[in-house]
Amino acid sequence: MKIDNFFSELKRRNVYKVAVAYAVVGWLLVQVATQVFPFLEIPNWIVRLVIALVAIGFPIALIIAWAFEATPEGIKRTEVADAAGQRSLGGAWIYIVLVGAFVSLGLFFLGRYTAGNATPRHDARPARTEAATATPQKSIAVLPLLNEGGDPGDEYFSDGLSEELIAALGQIRNLKVIGRSSSFRFKDRKEEPKTIAEKLGVSTLLEGTVRKQGNKVRIVAELINAADGTELWSRIFDRELKDIFAVQTEIAQAVAASLELTLLGNKDMTATNASTQNVEAHNAYLQGHFYFARRNTEDYRKAINFFDQAIRIDPDYALAYAERAEAWTFIGDLSPEQKKEAWAAAKRDAEKAVAVGPNLAEAHAALGWVRFFSEWKFTEGLAELKRAKELAPANATANDLLARVLIYVNQLAEAEKLARQAIELDPLAYLARGNLARILLAEGKLDEADSEARKSAELQPTGAGSHRWQVVVAVLRGDGEGALREAQLEPNEGYRRLELALAHYARGNQAAADAALADMVANDRNLLAYQIAEVYAWRGETDKAFVWLQISYDNHDTGILSLLIDPLMRGLRSDPLYKSMVEKVGLPTPL
Repeated sequence: MKIDNFFSELKRRNVYKVAVAYAVVGWLLVQVATQVFPFLEIPNWIVRLVIALVAIGFPIALIIAWAFEATPEGIKRTEVADAAGQRSLGGAWIYIVLVGAFVSLGLFFLGRYTAGNATPRHDARPARTEAATATPQKSIAVLPLLNEGGDPGDEYFSDGLSEELIAALGQIRNLKVIGRSSSFRFKDRKEEPKTIAEKLGVSTLLEGTVRKQGNKVRIVAELINAADGTELWSRIFDRELKDIFAVQTEIAQAVAASLELTLLGNKDMTATNASTQNVEAHNAYLQGHFYFARRNTEDYRKAINFFDQAIRIDPDYALAYAERAEAWTFIGDLSPEQKKEAWAAAKRDAEKAVAVGPNLAEAHAALGWVRFFSEWKFTEGLAELKRAKELAPANATANDLLARVLIYVNQLAEAEKLARQAIELDPLAYLARGNLARILLAEGKLDEADSEARKSAELQPTGAGSHRWQVVVAVLRGDGEGALREAQLEPNEGYRRLELALAHYARGNQAAADAALADMVANDRNLLAYQIAEVYAWRGETDKAFVWLQISYDNHDTGILSLLIDPLMRGLRSDPLYKSMVEKVGLPTPL
């Protein structure tokens, strides 16, 4: 067939008309998919599917137009229609093209206009975290594995496995892994994966189930693409419970390797999970960790009992020593009558943890915290915490602890940097938010400090001292009424007395301020001696402030570690006794 005859035949068979009509209608479908589907929250993969089908359908439509003809009597092959003298009615396609073109153009310009002129929404929903505003491609959150065995007593096992996966994946270079505090907020999850991922600032989610029955365990793990909720892969692990360590290792390696292949594009699997090889010791540790994570004195004691069991079974269990050291540290701080014995036990456990686990980040973090927080050996403590960060740079806890101690030695810029890194890795951790608020307060960034303090209180409304920094910010601003409103919201009795003493003084209500301070002295001298000194210092009663600072020092009250950076103590800084007290504590000499 000559080329001229070919084009004439295309025209005679209405192929040109079909091509134009298909292009217009196809463009209409693409505009609907790209402009309308997102408003209906239709997954992105459906949008991509529509575009692909439109593209694939174009050559198919041309082939059909060549081979068939629409006649008044229906669809017939072109040769048959020609022989019968039946041709298609030529006007209908024009209307299709015109209508499709107008609708397509309308959707196109509507999309361009709304995209170019959209303004941020300011509604009543909680503000997204910094991490969620720019989601890294190489990022994941491990949602708590669901306990499907039906026995609530096995909850510690599913929770412990979830945390071990977080720790294992955290060893993968260039992979952002969200910390426990944030991930475990979705333990009883009812939200869509996309919503959870937006709140955590990640592109993928790892979720699954655990069923432990008798000596058998089944673990199902699924990797979810957060953008559209699609499953990237899933695996089932059926094992005997006596092989739990092989299961732990297999899951950690399989998940880490697959994620790194998926997210990083290579198979350099660096995550490992070596703790103990004894099933009973590991089981006792998981139970202890379950109670340790509840963060109160009673549960710290329960945790220690289980850690004791784990260590009796395996005397070289470094992770159990490390967490028992932390538990003893917190018990000593919360129970003055046990402080000396508890901190001595914490010291022994932390040193043992490093001895048997020299490359375990948690061991160095525990020893660093003990050295700094309870022994006041600041240089040694900093060195250990920096070593922990070197061993696990993506560990949210290591960043948070290091930020907490750097503020005490007045290294505020570095402390702020690490605190923000900790929040990026654990955006819903209220302690990390509160620590950042404290650092910003010490730097004099009152607006930012107030914002972070409010986020912390929103995340944990019942936390002790959850309104402390808001009160201090208001007092520094001279806003007595604002300080009082915040103080009245404080859930902890001891901190509420402190906050009321400051707020009433800021309001100029001397009688109420004196009453609140007297209440503090009567009830909180053992736990809050430093905070009593703070109130006297802010009131300008210098002699009494130094009396209570001495009591705080004699009690080995950890509050006194704030001496260098506490804005409520600024009235004492020119006094020689202040410099003397700083030197006695062992803090760096103030400029």
